[in-house]
Amino acid sequence: ATRTKSADVERADSGIGQMPARKWRNRASETLSSLQAWEAHRPCTDCGERDLPVETDVQNCNQRRADLCEKCRKRRTERKESVLEFVNTEASYGEDLRIIKEEFYLPMQAAGLLSQEQLQGIFSNIQELIDLNENFLEILQEEIDQAFDQGDDDLMTVCIGEIFLEFVNMLPAFQTYCLQQSSSVNMLNALEKEKELLRIFLNVSQNDNTALRRMNLRSFLMAPLQRVTKYPLLLSRIIKATTEYHPDHGSLREAKSRIESHLEHINMKTKQEGNTWTLRSFRQDSKKKREVINIEMRETALKTVGWLREETRFVMEGSLQLAQPPDGQWVKKGSKTLKFQNMQVLLLVNMKRVSESSLESAEPGPVKDAVLVLIRDKNNGKFHLLREPLRLSNCIVSTDPDCDDTFELIEIRREAFVFRDSDRARTHHWFRQIRRYSRELGSWKKRRNALPNIMISTPHTRP
Repeated sequence: ATRTKSADVERADSGIGQMPARKWRNRASETLSSLQAWEAHRPCTDCGERDLPVETDVQNCNQRRADLCEKCRKRRTERKESVLEFVNTEASYGEDLRIIKEEFYLPMQAAGLLSQEQLQGIFSNIQELIDLNENFLEILQEEIDQAFDQGDDDLMTVCIGEIFLEFVNMLPAFQTYCLQQSSSVNMLNALEKEKELLRIFLNVSQNDNTALRRMNLRSFLMAPLQRVTKYPLLLSRIIKATTEYHPDHGSLREAKSRIESHLEHINMKTKQEGNTWTLRSFRQDSKKKREVINIEMRETALKTVGWLREETRFVMEGSLQLAQPPDGQWVKKGSKTLKFQNMQVLLLVNMKRVSESSLESAEPGPVKDAVLVLIRDKNNGKFHLLREPLRLSNCIVSTDPDCDDTFELIEIRREAFVFRDSDRARTHHWFRQIRRYSRELGSWKKRRNALPNIMISTPHTRP
């Protein structure tokens, strides 16, 4: 008989018998039921809840699960609307700024209605605000367009908080404008009474220029004040519609806190200058009060060093205890023999900007200079410098293993300072940051050899 190949044999049954086949089908049915049960309780991708509604696909006659619960769907819709409101109102604000320049400032300048000094008094730093708005709006619009291009219709990848913090240096520009607003309006009122041609120009512009929407110059000059006070409200709406697991949630809260602190600072400045008007008040908690103090100190430090704000980075700031030892024997006797005084210390770094698209580039440029500004605790409502800033290019920072709660900073051929923080870990952090920028500037080896008798960190000292 011819031997038949195994591949040619046909079988009528399944090959596993009736009983095993029935068990397999039952198990498969149970597995399918388990998968469907899990699918029915699959958690929401945003909040993790399991009470999602089941939707019916009419075309395929199949049931399918939504990835979001009803609450999160509504929240995403609210967040998208809040993000678009933020961007659209920023664009409208920018249009008002351009109207101020193109419909008032430039025509008045071309016609010689006012001198350059008078124009500066009325319009203040309007050009700076225009530049900031254009850069800010460009980045916002790019994020929106990129999200839509990637299929993110809910704009979940748009991080308003992070973008706002990148442009946080626009807040001092608002402060400059707001503080001059009272004097600007007074000057405009006086000049309008004095100059008939100016009065005629303003009346004709309001009535005949359709771009002005029948608004006068004073109304447009209020646009920056209205915009800066609206930021906290807009950010609050986005925060409310953003889940705490979203990567932008923390940045949104920080951005809101920063703008509120600046508004409180502006209010404080206006009161100090005797102005009766103030921006909308905000509840002051201890954190905001500290931030207001930090803003004042940064302004004092910037004014002292004379650097451009957009090229300055505040690496560290806070309270330190400072002592000036009369000789080098304090190390043997211990830091307890030193008399310390509380001091506000700011570490500033002057860096070249790599990109012109934002005020604070994500990739900082090379360090040009670094200083340590020492400010006495507030007295009579003002901060006062202890001395001129310490340039780290002329300093050596060192520590000793026997005094690991302090570090020493020596200015070549001048003075020596001993610093410490109430928290030892923070003292170490201050030491590492100051030493880092001190070594990046100047000739480190040359400065080391020039001072052979001072403490120099050895391999046995703190890293």
